[in-house]
Amino acid sequence: MTKRKKPIEIPARAETATVRVGRKNVRLTSLSKVFFPELGITKRGLLSYYAEIADVLVPHLADRAMVMKRYPNGIGSKYFFAKRTPAGSPAWLRKCHIEHASGNVIDFPVVEDRATLLWLINLGCVDLNPWYSRCDDVDRPDVLNFDLDPVAPAGFGQVREAALLVREALERIGARSYVKTSGSKGMHVYVPIARGPKQKRVWRFAKRLAKELEASAPELITAEYRIAKRPPSRVLVDYNQNAWGSTLASIYSVRPRRGATVSTPVEWAEVENEVATEAFTIETVPERIRERGDLWRKVLWQRGRFDLEVHL
Repeated sequence: MTKRKKPIEIPARAETATVRVGRKNVRLTSLSKVFFPELGITKRGLLSYYAEIADVLVPHLADRAMVMKRYPNGIGSKYFFAKRTPAGSPAWLRKCHIEHASGNVIDFPVVEDRATLLWLINLGCVDLNPWYSRCDDVDRPDVLNFDLDPVAPAGFGQVREAALLVREALERIGARSYVKTSGSKGMHVYVPIARGPKQKRVWRFAKRLAKELEASAPELITAEYRIAKRPPSRVLVDYNQNAWGSTLASIYSVRPRRGATVSTPVEWAEVENEVATEAFTIETVPERIRERGDLWRKVLWQRGRFDLEVHL
């Protein structure tokens, strides 16, 4: 029987606090700062959400470099991207050292436990953007993804329709796929793959499949990455998210949107039954997890991963 971890409690009134998480101390600051003005959700509320769902989230982030998208003053203010772990980070923080084409080596933070997760959110990260590959081999991803994004005036109904076509195309080659809302306007379809092909070859496969989908359903799907040439009322099947160093908002990420929506795993039957992205928010997702568990737990399994190599 798995030992249940002690719940993480974010202080209800203090402006700053140090919380004990396992054997680590995490300093939390500006807890009353409003991060979602329309809803009145503070940094404390954001931290409380991530503390509550940490046990199902952390396994999806562990051993992956994290790109930080920081909103130091909430979603109504300016944000910035950061890759390098900031100075003054805790001594216990794990880092992922990645050499870029310029020759620079960047030390990305890695969310390997609940303490690291809270440390990262305290920096002002609303959503989480992990790499597709693991730190021991950053050139070989273990997931293939398709980012489905509606082109105005297309709506979420067309996104659902496109997602089902992506699933069918993957099923034809024997690939099992998993789907989640993006927490914004679209959906993400992931395929757990056996590590082997380098990121560029995974990208080429994704491009080929996206182009095939575009050819088979031209009134619904586009694979045109150039915005100026992208036809309206289509769903973009974005294969470019498979490029080296690219990231998507992770599973269970709160998105910087007015409704505090969450990128949430759903079953394919829910897609068929007109699931709505607005149903999944910072308020509703913890209860959904308690009732249904992690619908993407099999994405973490090593057995049953799709052998992409034979299709390249």
